[in-house]
Amino acid sequence: MPKINGNEIRPGNVLEHDGGLWAAVKVDHVKPGKGGAFAQVEMKNLRNGSKLNERFRSADKVERVRLEQKDMQFLYEDGGQLIFMDTETYEQVQLPADILGERRPFLQDGMTIVVEFHEEEALNATLPQKVTCKIVETEPVVKGQTAANSFKPAVLDNGVRVLVPPFVGQDEDIIVNTETMEYSERA
Repeated sequence: MPKINGNEIRPGNVLEHDGGLWAAVKVDHVKPGKGGAFAQVEMKNLRNGSKLNERFRSADKVERVRLEQKDMQFLYEDGGQLIFMDTETYEQVQLPADILGERRPFLQDGMTIVVEFHEEEALNATLPQKVTCKIVETEPVVKGQTAANSFKPAVLDNGVRVLVPPFVGQDEDIIVNTETMEYSERA
């Protein structure tokens, strides 16, 4: 596996550190007035979710891990476990439901997502960036109301609350960005 210098760590990199697999969440490059520069890295353990703050000098060598990505189809949820199927081999994989965090409501039946593996162990799952949802509750459209920075609350069919422009009405389909959890456009 490739070793990289401490100052080459970027957010999203997966590192092998202290015998565990860690994802770099936030990286701050610090150049103090006295002493050498270093990278202050906030990391999240991919296996148990714990967090760690670590300093890496530019001379430090860190093992960078490449995860294999596979497209998998969501089948169902069973007792806090999400069941996914490999679309090529029809092999099934279980992941804990909390792996998606607050984005869990956007996971729909039959949806294809990206699951990341390290040596046959499923570690992470990523939803598509944009998902289509239906508005089940919002205020009625008001004629003459301008769209300039005035948003109104809406409840989606999955129970998530988002802010939508005033021209979007109830029972309309919209596209939601799953990374920011915000309205993107009309479907």
